[in-house]
Amino acid sequence: MATKAAPKKKKPSVIKRVKQSEKRRLHNKAYKTRIKTQIKKLEEILNTKDRDKIDITFRETVKIISSAASKGIIHRNTASRKISRIAKKVNQFLANNPTTESSNPSEVS
Repeated sequence: MATKAAPKKKKPSVIKRVKQSEKRRLHNKAYKTRIKTQIKKLEEILNTKDRDKIDITFRETVKIISSAASKGIIHRNTASRKISRIAKKVNQFLANNPTTESSNPSEVS
């Protein structure tokens, strides 16, 4: 539902700015959607209790959020807040589901 704002003036520079703004808006919207999707994906994987997948997905999520902040798509404080919240969830999961060290098959007594 991309609405195209018609410029009130017909100057070429105004028309160009409107086109650029619309293009940037759509790109930023897609990137923000990507962030939300990645966070949801991480939360789903937290329910599966697979530590390796959680670690990989957490790193991907942080990378995407940090990248968006560095490109100016989201504010750096917003990025920090999102990263902090997902890190808190991951750490809480890891604290509640500790690994059992004795179950390592390479350790034979």
